[in-house]
Amino acid sequence: MHTDSHSPKTLLAHSDAGSLWPAPCGLGLAQAYQRALQVRALRIARGELPRGYKIGFTNRGIWQRYQVFAPIWGTVWNSTLQLCEGAGEINLAHMCQPRIEPEAVLGMACTPPPNATLDDLFACLDWVAPGFEVVQSHLPDWKFAAADTVADGGLHAHLLVGQRVPVRSLARNATELEALLASSQVRLACNGKERDAGQGANVLDGPLHALQHFLQALRSTPNATDLIAGDAISTGTWTDAWPVQPGERWAAEFSAALPRLEVVFR
Repeated sequence: MHTDSHSPKTLLAHSDAGSLWPAPCGLGLAQAYQRALQVRALRIARGELPRGYKIGFTNRGIWQRYQVFAPIWGTVWNSTLQLCEGAGEINLAHMCQPRIEPEAVLGMACTPPPNATLDDLFACLDWVAPGFEVVQSHLPDWKFAAADTVADGGLHAHLLVGQRVPVRSLARNATELEALLASSQVRLACNGKERDAGQGANVLDGPLHALQHFLQALRSTPNATDLIAGDAISTGTWTDAWPVQPGERWAAEFSAALPRLEVVFR
């Protein structure tokens, strides 16, 4: 397997163009994270600003389908993060085989302490919001190894964040917030027709648990950048990931805690 075709510059070029890779990356998982961090450095060098992280494959229910059996993570950028108050519009140009995922997004108020407990994480949160992450794969038919998804920037293409709700208006502590989010249901619809349903507990038993797992993984990755105030963290899809096309209108209706979110694709 030749990895020359998966140099940081080449990977970034595929991301910019929305084009397929010629072959899998052939890297080990630890190597793939270092390759992704090299791509991150290139994006920063050309003026893009990190705005947080996405956590992928926290939903154990889709592990078998994609043959990835542990969570991954990647960077969210000022160029890929979009805030709205309940409805947004996303241009799918230059995205490769895009799919939509309804998620809970957490906003950080400060950097969590070492070995952060769920209570520590709650104390470091500012807000929670509904989100649509548009994910993409640069390998045909979404067939990949875990390392491919990591080198590919965590499959991240775009993150639409809906109305941000202060966490302390929802819960007094981590236990209450996690129980509320974990028990929340979502119904995902396209053009008014329901496509899927899920719940917050699907993501490693709840979004706060997903955040805790991610933080440990992030801090164990050499050269990775820690969480900071203002970061948005997308904690993983509550349903399967669904292919999207220009002209479609998607909506996520949450049963509790999170407001409704809509998006139109162009």
